[in-house]
Amino acid sequence: MAKPLDFEEQEQLDELKHFWKQYGNLITWALIAIFGSFAAWNGYHYWQRGQQAQAAIMYDEVERAAASGETGRLDRALADMKDKFGSTAFAQQAGLLAAKTYYDKGNIDGTKTSLVWVAGKSADEGYRAIAKLRLAGVLLEAKDYDEALQQLSGSFPKDFAALVADRRGDVLTAQGKKGEAKAEYEKAYKGMDERTQYRRLVEVKLNALGVNPSAALSSPAAAAAVSPASATEVKQ
Repeated sequence: MAKPLDFEEQEQLDELKHFWKQYGNLITWALIAIFGSFAAWNGYHYWQRGQQAQAAIMYDEVERAAASGETGRLDRALADMKDKFGSTAFAQQAGLLAAKTYYDKGNIDGTKTSLVWVAGKSADEGYRAIAKLRLAGVLLEAKDYDEALQQLSGSFPKDFAALVADRRGDVLTAQGKKGEAKAEYEKAYKGMDERTQYRRLVEVKLNALGVNPSAALSSPAAAAAVSPASATEVKQ
């Protein structure tokens, strides 16, 4: 049999009832919001994991289509990837892979379209930089020099600065602007690790323009002794 409440306990119970009557709904809704947010956060991450897993499967299809060289199949797989998983890293990788496949097949329009999409859509600055560099190369081959330089303008991640300078040098050389091209190649050469093989290619480009960067770097005293007239001639 339940023990009857004494006066003090009854008074506390009445106060609790009054408090809950006044603030109960507010507390309930606050708890619902808190637990709802927690559930939504968990649900979002679960959804993200699911998206990545499905995107990986679809990327495999893009990869198989690229390997087979079936551009029609590649078109469809890439379109599905963009439509359903366009915000994922797999989609950006798929765009770059498709661009290479289109290029190998001589489909320059398809190459440009894929690279423009990655450059404009990717949230990863590294993928954007790669897409812009490759797009600039395609535009250079098409002799669309102004658009190529446009792709190489703006900000790039620090790790890509030397490659961007080298590609700008290529475009400027094609335009006949040798002085500006030298400046860009020199910037690229100085920005690359001396153990990088690509640095040797930049050196060859500079040699073709009458510059020996390795000699200049190895002999700072000789470089300092160059007359103002000679320095001006090199810059030109």
